[in-house]
Amino acid sequence: MNERILVVDDEASIADLVEVYLKNEGYQVTKLYNGADALASVRSDPPDLAILDVMLPDLDGFSLCREIRRQFFFPILMLTAKVEDMDKITGLTLGADDYITKPFNPLELVARVKTQLRRFTRYNSAEPAQRQAEEFELRGLCISKTTHKCTLYGEELNLTPIEFSILWYLCERRGTVVSSEELFEAVWGEKFMDSNNTVMTHIARLREKMHEPSRRPKFVKTVWGVGYTVE
Repeated sequence: MNERILVVDDEASIADLVEVYLKNEGYQVTKLYNGADALASVRSDPPDLAILDVMLPDLDGFSLCREIRRQFFFPILMLTAKVEDMDKITGLTLGADDYITKPFNPLELVARVKTQLRRFTRYNSAEPAQRQAEEFELRGLCISKTTHKCTLYGEELNLTPIEFSILWYLCERRGTVVSSEELFEAVWGEKFMDSNNTVMTHIARLREKMHEPSRRPKFVKTVWGVGYTVE
């Protein structure tokens, strides 16, 4: 295991704690303490995953996440002391893949890191022979696991790994309705909680990138009280 993890937190004690647990699992860790240094590091040598604190002394974690997503699609976990739902939604909307609040259990953080890396690796490194037929084309929407790319009417969509996974899962099951619970557990690999609005947030972001009207989407449709479907 040689995956490189970038940890950005202005609290040295937190960064040190995260580093110890990640190194114990075999990861390579780079610690930085402000957004500007983190952004420069990502641009010069992108990591396999980043853990970003929201409250940084210069560039806040949300802005840093947004800047990273302009060019890179490796998994991002947001780490913050804030617990408000709106902060979580903001992070997910800007392209974060997961969110964990302080104080946190380091073992839970490590588990989430493993989950995100496993998912990202699975969708980017499958053997070519297994991926040749893994492509869907639906009324101008093309999505392919072979290239891990998605285009709409010829325009490439810059989807995060989570957004790609959601759209792929729905396309695989096109014509059927997939519940939020099923979608969450399939894509995130975790138990769905009744109060979890993560799926809704990512669906909204996905539709935005697809230029889909929220009331009458053409591709990812909502079946109220049931779930989502691609027809």
